[in-house]
Amino acid sequence: MREALSLAQEAWRLGEVPIGAIVVKEGAIVGRGFNHPITAHDPTAHAEIMALRDAARSLGNYRLPDCTLYATIEPCVMCAGAIFHARIARVVFGAAEYKTGSAGSVVDLFSEPRLNHHATLIGGILAEDCGRLVSRFFEEKRVLTKSRATNQK
Repeated sequence: MREALSLAQEAWRLGEVPIGAIVVKEGAIVGRGFNHPITAHDPTAHAEIMALRDAARSLGNYRLPDCTLYATIEPCVMCAGAIFHARIARVVFGAAEYKTGSAGSVVDLFSEPRLNHHATLIGGILAEDCGRLVSRFFEEKRVLTKSRATNQK
């Protein structure tokens, strides 16, 4: 999770929401990703998607059945769908996402019995660190926005 947090910092440096993700197989990182839909002009450039793409390229297969995905924030619906299609065995996430979370915060796709794949889910790992990073990012953005509005008067 610490590596995913490091990748989240990379997103922040680009002005993106600081979310990071890694894919691990047999103890080795095989995929890395961080949030950058704005700079990539790609609505699918979420950390989890980027880490899945990187892992699939590294392993030469779009199926990742013996892998664990670590993400700093609870996956959204889009990322959950990609996780299911990749056949990820386990998902470990840091902080809950109460606006778009698909692992129980808003919906729980991971326990939906009608879906054909289910990953083991573990949440709350380094949750405080992961959540604080996103909170600080948005606090900083609000201060900058307020400052710009004040300076334009």
